[in-house]
Amino acid sequence: MLSPTAAPTGTRMSAEARRELILAAATRAFADRGYAATTTDTVAREAGVSQPYVVRMFGTKLRLFVEVFEHAAERIIEAFERELDSQPFDPDEPDDWTRLGHAYKELVEDRDFLLVMMHGFTSAGVDEIGGAARHCMGRIFALLRRTGGTDEQLRAFVAHGMLINVMVAMRAPEHAGDGGPLAELMACAMQDYRLPESG
Repeated sequence: MLSPTAAPTGTRMSAEARRELILAAATRAFADRGYAATTTDTVAREAGVSQPYVVRMFGTKLRLFVEVFEHAAERIIEAFERELDSQPFDPDEPDDWTRLGHAYKELVEDRDFLLVMMHGFTSAGVDEIGGAARHCMGRIFALLRRTGGTDEQLRAFVAHGMLINVMVAMRAPEHAGDGGPLAELMACAMQDYRLPESG
């Protein structure tokens, strides 16, 4: 097990670097097991540090999960902001919605990111997680208002994104060759979605 004060190369890590190391490990662990089944010990083993060190840095599993979830949510905000800031957006131009959709599709190719978001939504019965999830969706919707789109356009865009979440979470793209109605739904919902390169 690595010392929490040492990088894998033997050089001393800064506190911020150690924090990022644990957050990355927690993202992998929560993505794999979900909130309820993940422990701070699981995260510590994934990060190569001691369990007391994780608790000392983040306090509780709940605080750690909320931070991981909020970090994932921030990635969505940043991706949409970059796209909206890059050039004017015309809500009546399908290509503009397509490029905004592509910014999101690039994010969900990171499966750990996607699953952390999904676990956050499904763990919303925990007050703090539910609050973070609702805040996240509110911020995203407020940002999408910048497109100038109608309520119907915004609803369709958000609903399409959530459908993509579900399809990727159930690994539908990996089973497109199986045919049948699910493959047809995937093709309809995801159109030009591509799997990330292997290796």
